[in-house]
Amino acid sequence: MNFITDPWFYVWAIPAVIITGISKTGLGAGVGGVAVPMMSQVIAPGVAAGIMLPILCVIDLFGLRAYRGQFSWQGVKPMLWPALIGIAIGALSFGTLSVGSTKALLGAISVSFALYQLIPALRNLKTWLPEALRPWLWCGLSGFTSTLAHAGGPPVTIYLWPKKLDRMQFMAITIVFFTVVNAVKLIPFALLGQLSLTNLATSLMLMPFAPVGVWLGVRLNRYINDQTFRRVTLACLFLLGLRLLFEGLK
Repeated sequence: MNFITDPWFYVWAIPAVIITGISKTGLGAGVGGVAVPMMSQVIAPGVAAGIMLPILCVIDLFGLRAYRGQFSWQGVKPMLWPALIGIAIGALSFGTLSVGSTKALLGAISVSFALYQLIPALRNLKTWLPEALRPWLWCGLSGFTSTLAHAGGPPVTIYLWPKKLDRMQFMAITIVFFTVVNAVKLIPFALLGQLSLTNLATSLMLMPFAPVGVWLGVRLNRYINDQTFRRVTLACLFLLGLRLLFEGLK
């Protein structure tokens, strides 16, 4: 079975998978998109995205179990069609965007989201979009960026933030949304060759760390302040995003 053997890859990938698992429990919600930027320090973003997708699908199942009964389909349905269109556009763009362009885009998204979350004044800005258009922009963008780099969290957070949902509702809606999105993404990823045997074997090597992240998240929820964890992780996301932006633009 062929899989990535570079030890530096696992130095980045194992913490990335654990952080993703932790984020699915509600601790540090919205920062699970750090995985591909972390892995992209040593491998191409497209390869990192292909490795992470099966892991994300497994983590989604843990999330559904943890938040079952906490969501309403009425809150999720307006988000799905825009996301599906975004996935289609992302899949069509996958082969046309260079590694540098993808890194620059991912870096810009990472930096923007980190600033949006870390600076209170930005979070308080009102959206100029009419309510009916907001899911088409933010959820469509989420499907697009999720397809390119599993970075769909920032646009969805921007979409849901003004709704003032409690933590459980927010997590439940995002988990159901990304369970559907990630399952649909399996089709274009397979067609694009991102689910190669090497990528799947590497995913299998990393898979045991996904439940470890979920387990840690459940326990850390009892002891660690959510705001502290989010700030530290978002700061890391900001720094990684700057590096990717620099690499993509040089």
